[in-house]
Amino acid sequence: MSALIVSPGAVRLADLERVYRENLTVRVDRAAEAAIRLAAERVGKAARGEEAVYGVNTGFGKLASVKIAAEDTETLQRNLILSHCCGVGEPLDTATTRLMMVLKLLSLGRGASGVRLEVLELIEACLEKGVTPVTPSQGSVGASGDLAPLAHMAAVLIGEGEAEFGGERMPGGAALERAGLKPVVLGPKEGLGLINGTQFSTACALVGLFEAWRLAEATVLTASMSTDAIMGSTAPLLPEIHELRGHRGQIEVAAAMRAVMEGSEIRESHREGDTRVQDPYCIRCQPQVTGACIDLLRMAASTLEIEANAATDNPLVLIEEDRIVSGGNFHAEPVAFAADQIALAIAELGAIAQRRIALMVDPALSFDLPPFLARDPGLNSGLMIAEVTTAALMSENKHLANPCSTDSTPTSANQEDHVSMAAHGARRLARMNANLAHILGVELLCAAEGIEHRAPLKTSPPLQNALEQLRQNVPALEKDRYLAPDLETAAELIKSRSLVAFLDDNAALVLGGAHAAG
Repeated sequence: MSALIVSPGAVRLADLERVYRENLTVRVDRAAEAAIRLAAERVGKAARGEEAVYGVNTGFGKLASVKIAAEDTETLQRNLILSHCCGVGEPLDTATTRLMMVLKLLSLGRGASGVRLEVLELIEACLEKGVTPVTPSQGSVGASGDLAPLAHMAAVLIGEGEAEFGGERMPGGAALERAGLKPVVLGPKEGLGLINGTQFSTACALVGLFEAWRLAEATVLTASMSTDAIMGSTAPLLPEIHELRGHRGQIEVAAAMRAVMEGSEIRESHREGDTRVQDPYCIRCQPQVTGACIDLLRMAASTLEIEANAATDNPLVLIEEDRIVSGGNFHAEPVAFAADQIALAIAELGAIAQRRIALMVDPALSFDLPPFLARDPGLNSGLMIAEVTTAALMSENKHLANPCSTDSTPTSANQEDHVSMAAHGARRLARMNANLAHILGVELLCAAEGIEHRAPLKTSPPLQNALEQLRQNVPALEKDRYLAPDLETAAELIKSRSLVAFLDDNAALVLGGAHAAG
């Protein structure tokens, strides 16, 4: 497979999503080579000089006042990596770790870090050969870079730490050897350049964004199915309503739902003589809520695309100024805010979906659907407890959506006295997305039962197609059975995007991908 060439400073989220989903080999555009070499030469000069330059010939953090002799440069950088390998917890998954490595390539490739091309080439080779550093997921406060997790990544490059290779977990040096690679000896500032930066937080936030976007698309399907299942009105989807407000996401969701529900016999059957004046908010306000969530995801996408292209270590080499300057680009506040935005969107998508589920199982509100969608209520409990499960997941996501960006605490002897907490703010998104996928999976099951109860009337062709796909994997609930596998299967269908592939072929549906937000 040919490598994906990425240009530092100009990569798009679409390419980063491909890196995450397709296990791509990645190389930095060699047009960046000149700047990379010039910056490395400038750092080498500083390491040999008398002037104190942070992280080049000094200690780190509160120890920045300690001058380091030129002959100790290699030891200084190696010690930095080893001392910072203090991560704990479950390792980051392979796909997200590889995305993190690509983000580090992009940052170093800006030619402002002073890290030699040889180091970038080793990261590229690890991606190509399948050497994946084992990176514990806890330990970063998202301030002076994602120090601990990035140190575990960097440790493998110097033949230390642990890595996964060929499906086995082994010492980093052994993984490099089996892959035919040699560890690098770090030069001036290279250890610092590798561990300063937001690449762990940004990778986790991007994965959270990519998955949340898919789930937001899926809500167009499940919400439309639920609307038909309870014989809800499509009048609240009229374009004039949404154009009067003007929010892009709201307008698009309403348009998507109109298109998806077009041709429903169920809808046509109750246009006249329906005694209900208005549906509950979870039906009537779906474009307003889902659209706002989509707009929020797009805002986060814009931030993360900028961050993915940023030079975020410290100090930075300003080639044109011939200076090495200490700054604070490693502070992950933008990423923390983006992660909080994504978390809010995930929580709200689940909250309104859960209310649609509750509507469908409640005979007082579901417009003649059987209690809990059971075929023989009483003898059978139907989807009673599946709805309870979604309530539990919704509540958990509400708790997890509390902001992380406001929870600063001083670290490193008060040198790092304000931190972003971006790392765990971004890491929680995977758990939240898993919860949301299960909520939407249960909604899919409930809506399918509701639509089938309306037979011989049929839903619209796109929704009927989704229903048939579901039934190829999960049979109708004729009587109570062991339901847990069905819930898992439905959640996997939701995550796979197979049910909503028709969105790509319908010009009326302009949700696009998160990367199209820019």
